[in-house]
This record gives sequence, structure tokens and C-alpha cells, in this order.
Amino acid sequence: MKVIIYSKKVCPYCDRAKRLLQNKGVAFEEILIDGQHELYQELKEKTGHMTVPQIFIGDKFIGGYDDLKTLEDAAKLDQLLR
Repeated sequence: MKVIIYSKKVCPYCDRAKRLLQNKGVAFEEILIDGQHELYQELKEKTGHMTVPQIFIGDKFIGGYDDLKTLEDAAKLDQLLR
């Protein structure tokens, strides 16, 4: 399953999300939105979220780090990654 993380260079929550996925051995594509105002605006309009990271698994918007961690803690993340 394709995983995409929209993030910024200086973002502790982005780092935590990437580390969680790396520790699980999940490959992901990171798209840095620093300096990409139009892309960031499009992303906010699409998801309704104002912060990063913004994480997609397949075509499904998962949310941010807290949402990713909640899925992991509930043992539901692996199911989504299949």
C-alpha cells in the first residue's frame, strides 16, 4: 500500500510519524511542503487539516501523527497497510 506523508523540514510530529513507519519497515513517500504555498493550500482544502504531517495510506487520508499513533495503538494500522 502506498503511503504518502506531507511534511515540513522542521516538524517534530512529522519526525515521529516517519520514525513510527520506519520502525515498522513501511516505505513511504515524503513530500516536503516548505515554500510550496499553493500545494499547502490545496492540501488544506482537500483534507480540512491545517497542520502537518498529513498522512495518506492509499487514497485514504489518515490524519496526522496522533491519528497514526492511535491506529497503531489500537492494532489497526497494519490492517490499513495491507
